[in-house]
Amino acid sequence: MSVPDAKSRRLLIVLMNTDPRNPEELAAPFYHAAVAAALDYEVDVVCTATAGKLMRRGVADAITIKPGHPKTVRDWIREAHEQGARFWACPANLDLFDMAESDLIEECSGLMGAATMIQDIMDGEYRVLTY
Repeated sequence: MSVPDAKSRRLLIVLMNTDPRNPEELAAPFYHAAVAAALDYEVDVVCTATAGKLMRRGVADAITIKPGHPKTVRDWIREAHEQGARFWACPANLDLFDMAESDLIEECSGLMGAATMIQDIMDGEYRVLTY
């Protein structure tokens, strides 16, 4: 049995229960990604299920966490990305939401499928947070 290294330097944040229709759910995962990246951890954020919509150009730009506040969800994503966090879209979401890779935001590094994500987790390379 593979046991995760106690000194793991990789964090995988999986957004699958976070719904863009509930903006108050959106700040924490991106803030945690920014903080972990600023602490020099290798951070990957996978947006899947309904949260996958956030990787579509224009969606995160139109959502604010707090009504009346100018900071958008895209700003939160951008800040985490600037700290070094990498964002990934789920390939199944492209079909589900009628998207193409060209529809993805600039901060998105590409696609991470279920097999890659599960293999990396099971190999013990990541610590995992889910939202």
